[in-house]
Amino acid sequence: MWRDAGLIAGKDLRIEGHSRVTTNQVAPFAVLVLVLFAFALDPDRGVLTKAAAGLFWVAVLFSSLLAVQRSFAIEASDGARDGLRLPGLDPAGIFLGKAAAVAAQLAGLQLLLGAGVIILYNADLHGALLLAATCIVATVGLAAAGTLYGVHAAGLKVRETLLPLLTLPALAPVLLAATRASEVALGQSVDDGWRWVGLLAVFAIIYVTAGILAFGALLEEA
Repeated sequence: MWRDAGLIAGKDLRIEGHSRVTTNQVAPFAVLVLVLFAFALDPDRGVLTKAAAGLFWVAVLFSSLLAVQRSFAIEASDGARDGLRLPGLDPAGIFLGKAAAVAAQLAGLQLLLGAGVIILYNADLHGALLLAATCIVATVGLAAAGTLYGVHAAGLKVRETLLPLLTLPALAPVLLAATRASEVALGQSVDDGWRWVGLLAVFAIIYVTAGILAFGALLEEA
């Protein structure tokens, strides 16, 4: 399983490295979302600073949808998706590999968006370790859930519109918990941030376990 996961992750990341879709399209889109928020909310009233954590994770969530769609779009033509099953690859390994590739892309985007939040929203970092843990655990949950629902919608003609409808409700708890933990890390709340990180870990475990168990059947249906 782990060997197959490494093969799939390496394949997806090499394709992204050659195509540079994440760099040339997803990253500018994510930054544009932050800029539009800055225009929509008057920075002089301090609204941006107070809402920085939530806006950051909304931008990450939108970017994750694009990353997941790209992950399955690269195998949508010429029967490439069928080729995943021919070599006898472990379905759980395929799931973990594709989720790992999406997570790696999201990690890079979060670094970019984090810098954007600091520059555009005047946010101050008060808990670096808490914020790092939040980003890591939330990224695992986003990538796992996105990959799970991505393969479910991959075989349908309406996959571009169906994927957000399936994924966004499932990721609402992740968005909420990540925002609350990030607010503590940015000094905007006195809540227990680690409690929210623990909740994120629960959802991440659920999504990863569900993906390992169900990905094979969903891939066959797709």
